Amino acid sequence: MGMKYAAAYLMAVLAGKEAPTAADLQKILESVEAEYDAEVAEKLVSELSGKTVHEVVAAGKEKLKGFGGGGGGGVAVAAAAGGGGGGGAAPVAAKEEKKVVEEE
Repeated sequence: MGMKYAAAYLMAVLAGKEAPTAADLQKILESVEAEYDAEVAEKLVSELSGKTVHEVVAAGKEKLKGFGGGGGGGVAVAAAAGGGGGGGAAPVAAKEEKKVVEEE
């Protein structure tokens, strides 16, 4: 299932539809000239039937808590620290480019 179907479902809910139908998803997807597969849309609608989006999102958040953070945080901090030094060089290069543009 593509994310576009989930996105269309959420957009329909935000527009005020408590229980969007496959036809609602089709209308949204076709409005942006996206391909539409009725089977996929109907499967999504049937799986979410009787549930509110808020309940589904809350349940998903609870499931994601189990993932933790692992050891990836240390790498991100190191990358951010390294990126800070590189960030100083970028504005200098931008200033040099501006001077060239002004001379022309």
